[in-house]
Amino acid sequence: MTAQAQYPQLKPAYDQDGFVVVRDFLGEGELAELKENLDRYIREVVPTLPPTAAFFQDRERPETLKQMQHMGVDPYFAAYPRQARWVALAEALVGEEVSCDAPEWFNKPPGVEHPTPPHQDNYYFCLSPPRVVTLWLALDQVDEEKGCLRYVRGSHMRGIRPHGLSAILGFSQAITDYSEADRVLECKIELEPGDAVAHHGNTIHRADPNRSARGHRRAFAMVYKGESCRRDETAFARYQQSVQSQHEKLGNT
Repeated sequence: MTAQAQYPQLKPAYDQDGFVVVRDFLGEGELAELKENLDRYIREVVPTLPPTAAFFQDRERPETLKQMQHMGVDPYFAAYPRQARWVALAEALVGEEVSCDAPEWFNKPPGVEHPTPPHQDNYYFCLSPPRVVTLWLALDQVDEEKGCLRYVRGSHMRGIRPHGLSAILGFSQAITDYSEADRVLECKIELEPGDAVAHHGNTIHRADPNRSARGHRRAFAMVYKGESCRRDETAFARYQQSVQSQHEKLGNT
């Protein structure tokens, strides 16, 4: 049985917990190809991008590149979301045909105080029904010291929580009433390069900064939405306005 044929077996755990880990999602060759193209993109494309497409903790220090979005400007990454393995996993979890916009890249450079605040992706997406999944692939070893993802188990079944403006570049909104009751339900997800974790658009998650001296914590992610999803354009316009306000305050325009 192929790996893709086994993906439907992951759906019960995904539906219950709001996330599921897929070990060895990409093999060594596939991972090497992806990394090579990411290195090329950073080297050749990022210098041509506006500040809102490539976020640096300090633009004078290239090693502090922390997030890239709108990566569809590059032909390789414009086509990448149609890779069969990724589509098969997304459709098995969402339960219907899916589509995907551009990939994203995330990094926690060592020695940089950059946490990921608790949030729900679908607060940003504004999709209903919330049949949307984020597939998050580890490019480096991801452990607790490096700032692994932490999910609140079952939170996807309790709706969207209140969010407010965050001061963290790349995550404009954060849950405003996150509490100790949420923290006791957190599950930390430690991954090896090539492992993936899939999470529901309504699943609450966060991550600590990378406090390790063992290098970067890089990840590649794509968001797949079901064909039945419709965007609340009014809510999305409010979110976009908030993002623009954050960029202006942080000088990232």
